[in-house]
Amino acid sequence: MTSLPSPRTAEPAVEAGPVKKNSRRSLGVMLLLTVLGAVLVLTAASRVWATGTAGGLAVEVTGSAVSGLPGGLALVGLASAVAVFAVRGVGKLVVGGLVTLAGLGAALAAVLGATDAGALHGEAARKLALVSAQADQVSHSVWPWVAALGGLLLAVAGLLTVRSGRDWPAMGSRYDAPVRKTAPEAKSGGTPAELWQALDRGEDPT
Repeated sequence: MTSLPSPRTAEPAVEAGPVKKNSRRSLGVMLLLTVLGAVLVLTAASRVWATGTAGGLAVEVTGSAVSGLPGGLALVGLASAVAVFAVRGVGKLVVGGLVTLAGLGAALAAVLGATDAGALHGEAARKLALVSAQADQVSHSVWPWVAALGGLLLAVAGLLTVRSGRDWPAMGSRYDAPVRKTAPEAKSGGTPAELWQALDRGEDPT
């Protein structure tokens, strides 16, 4: 009595589901980290990073005045994350690397700006109309460190793209540049009536 063959051929189909689900989950995590990181950096850059006094006047500067790098790099990382859907294969690795570098750059610039008083001294000189004026009683807020955290989240999103980006979906072929096709009637030397029909459809019979 012959035994029935074991249904081993069904195993790959069963495994495809979890793999696809995991790829979508990692894509969702990347998007969440990117948006959260960019929002933290951009929000922190608009807040006051340093305060002081100059000639009895209060002076303060925002993060964007201290350094424009964190906010600019956050926008680069955000735009690059969107570009993930427009590229395939190696292109996703390149995008992931760009997001990683943008995040690390934003974090480093924020950390350097956390103790920088140059912009505050410049604001003091502007208020007092004295080039040599400097701010006294300088204090720094926590916002530079919030920006640094946002930059690190962007960097993690970039590393996740490098690691798992090849498994993520890309835009369908309908978004590719249209390819001009030659009318089949012209190839086969169609009749005048067929040529007129091709022109009526918007095709070029030549």
